[in-house]
Amino acid sequence: MSGSGEQPVGIDELLDRVRATYARVEPREAYEAARSGEALLVDIRYAALRERDGLIPGALVVERNELEWRLDPRGSHRLPEADSHDLRVVVICNEGYASSLAAESLHRLGLHRATDLTGGFQAWRAAGLPVTVPEGAPEGQ
Repeated sequence: MSGSGEQPVGIDELLDRVRATYARVEPREAYEAARSGEALLVDIRYAALRERDGLIPGALVVERNELEWRLDPRGSHRLPEADSHDLRVVVICNEGYASSLAAESLHRLGLHRATDLTGGFQAWRAAGLPVTVPEGAPEGQ
């Protein structure tokens, strides 16, 4: 960025800037949107967290490093669900930080309705929404 005249920003400021460009969703809103078919929930948490904490039933699991390739409607590696730039995607990470940056990246690909879940998977679980607990996970998680 040398010569551009822009000053570096910290991650908190970057998150504020990114989040100001779209409306994030709360867990209950995401749940209702997915149930009605209005939104595709996309879980980008890494495998160890999914194995430890469980899965959101119906959510599409896409590793963060594959997200753009899998959801680009014009991409050669896209998933069948990624059939339109008008697709409403709700990106879910563990606590709602990485998902904000991921949603912004999807906006750059033209997925203008991409958003993320405020508080991530942990907020979903705390709201008492459905979670499929993996076999062998400790009780009470």
